[in-house]
Amino acid sequence: MARTTDTDAGAVRLGAAGVAVTAASMLTNGLAYLVPVLGARRLAAAELGALATVLALAAIAAVPGFGLQIAVAAHRARWGATGTARLALRTAALTAGVTVLAAPVVSVALRLPVALALLLATTTFATVLAGRWLGELQGDQRFLRLATAMTVLAAGRYGGLVVGLVLGRGPVACLLLASLTGLAVLPLLARLARPSAETVQAAGTAAPAQAAGADRELTARHVMTACAASLAMLTISYADLIIARQLLSGDASGGYAVGSVLTKGALWAPQVVTVLVLPRLAQGDRRARLAALALILACGAALVGASAFAGELAFRLAGGAGYLHLAGTAPLFAAVGALYAVLFMLVNDRVATGARWPAAPLWAATVGLAGAALLVAPRTVAGVLTCALATAVLTTTVMAWLTFRGARPTTGAP
Repeated sequence: MARTTDTDAGAVRLGAAGVAVTAASMLTNGLAYLVPVLGARRLAAAELGALATVLALAAIAAVPGFGLQIAVAAHRARWGATGTARLALRTAALTAGVTVLAAPVVSVALRLPVALALLLATTTFATVLAGRWLGELQGDQRFLRLATAMTVLAAGRYGGLVVGLVLGRGPVACLLLASLTGLAVLPLLARLARPSAETVQAAGTAAPAQAAGADRELTARHVMTACAASLAMLTISYADLIIARQLLSGDASGGYAVGSVLTKGALWAPQVVTVLVLPRLAQGDRRARLAALALILACGAALVGASAFAGELAFRLAGGAGYLHLAGTAPLFAAVGALYAVLFMLVNDRVATGARWPAAPLWAATVGLAGAALLVAPRTVAGVLTCALATAVLTTTVMAWLTFRGARPTTGAP
């Protein structure tokens, strides 16, 4: 009876954690969406274009932060608490340094003020460094605090931009405010990640089981592997949209962009599952892996089914009545996202368990998608979408085979 009660209590805590992390993710996405909406009303067209370009660059530059978070979370869950401060600082400084060096080229190539390109380095430093504390909270499975930290980070990343736009400031002033708020929240994130008494006690209890890995240190190689995986996931999830822009007419590529909203929705809707299960994956918990896959597949199936029955409504909400002629493709767009959700969970599993070159299939798939679209596919929305769906099916199948084959996960550095 006591065991059943403990199980029920654990399920309630996990459910509450899932709700909290989902709410934090929605808030982050909402603030990211609010910035261009406000910008469209407060800035001139040229200023809006400059700010949107910088935000896109910031999203790309933030990839090392996601990689750092995954590496820290997996390592902490697998081997226990180790020093991460120096490596995190080096990762953030290196990313910001590369951004500074690229600033003159970016400024000329994209017709941006140099000040914007330079301020991008500051916001990048803060965002990447925050990945350390998010990873520590995730690895310790302190998910309610993780949700709080995600909310704080979102406020730091976007709060200054929102305030600047509300006050009617230009892109440079807005990004300066974002830099200040991004740096200001870092001490609060560090405080949130400070181990509690319960966490310290749990770590002490688990120490004998982790004795074999006591000499395991988080290295730059771990972080680089996780960063490469994060970049590969970002690249393949946007590859078809970029290809459509290159191959299709303006109207057709616009239609594909509307359809890709369904892809992104099906991709990101179940991502909270991956966040919650990553520490268990790092510990080699196969039951947790199967349960996570079942949840993600169920979510994907529900979204694909809903888009099949309500394709017109989905396209009307995503783009308006002018795109209703594409309603029949709604389940295909959703299926691509649902498959990528499974794929990304499997990639995180291979990163967490120390597999070598976990992102290699994604890079190969991206090249294959581009080649098929350029050489084989008809220059239509359906043609590019078919290539994207075939790529998602094949890549997910390959990754599932690599994950579930009989070989044990390697215990070496990834």
